Amino acid sequence: MENLNLKKFFLYLLITSVAISALIGIGVILIGDFGELEAKILGTTFTIALTSILGLACGAYLETKRGKILPTAGIVFSIISAILCFILIWANQTFSEEIFLKILASVVMFAVACSHLSLISIAQLEAKFQWSKITLFICVWLLVAILLYIIWFTPESSSDLIIRIIAVLSIVIAALTIITPIFYKLSSTLPEAEQIDQEIERLKLRLVKLEEKKQKLTEDL
Repeated sequence: MENLNLKKFFLYLLITSVAISALIGIGVILIGDFGELEAKILGTTFTIALTSILGLACGAYLETKRGKILPTAGIVFSIISAILCFILIWANQTFSEEIFLKILASVVMFAVACSHLSLISIAQLEAKFQWSKITLFICVWLLVAILLYIIWFTPESSSDLIIRIIAVLSIVIAALTIITPIFYKLSSTLPEAEQIDQEIERLKLRLVKLEEKKQKLTEDL
């Protein structure tokens, strides 16, 4: 129920931010005046919309109860990145220190990575397709690590090899992201008898765990 409310919260937040952005756009067209305040409001609603999208992806995976660390981290990083964006948008001072922008970029990358992987993790794939999910996780975190290195250590000239690795990882991530729904569809079209067998195996494993728990409780008494 809590996860469902969390999804509704981000959904309503997304709808509200999109509605406000639309109203601002209509107001600018009708009035023809787009000042600093309007720009800040538009930037704020855009930030809220992106945060809501990331939160929806994490909330959807959290609802499956098949993982908590990844989606929870995604939600936390999304909220932190939104707060940092609000500070950047509304603060009157100019942030001359690069450290703030580096932190913001790093947090945003973690938020996007966790949300993306949470969305991918919703799909339950057959054993023979699990390699794609594992490969995707490795590629995403490897890409994040490389980008963090570039952001924080700011090499004067990026190595041609690093650029090629980033390009390859990006292509692999995009390809596996597109293929995952196909693998999910193929996994969900198993023969009915095989699906029943898999369900029986899961129930057997569950019964074994319950028996072990019951035995442990009996021994404690």
